[in-house]
Amino acid sequence: MTERPASGELTEAVGRAVLATPGVAFLRPGLAQLIRASRALARVRPGGGASGGPAYASGVRLTRDGGTWHAEVHVVLRRGHRAVDVTREVRAAVTGALRGASGAAHEPRVTVTVTGLV
Repeated sequence: MTERPASGELTEAVGRAVLATPGVAFLRPGLAQLIRASRALARVRPGGGASGGPAYASGVRLTRDGGTWHAEVHVVLRRGHRAVDVTREVRAAVTGALRGASGAAHEPRVTVTVTGLV
């Protein structure tokens, strides 16, 4: 079967669930967002990308292979939180968001990568 990317709404739902997890500082910004931000610092809002759009797409990648969702999440954590605890909570939040928003019958496969500490 071929993988299909998720809708923007589902990606945003997962992104919001990740950002609501204690210990998560932010989702990893993508290269395009960093370039846009350097060109237009005045238009970048905290937690979002340039031009006011949310920054979920760079830190969350969702695909579906048959009936199984695959989620790849890249986060930066706050100091003082154990990475293993935060990643478990992120995994649970992503699983819950996918089940709630998409009605997924199969257990999603969730990969959480910590890319930094602040």
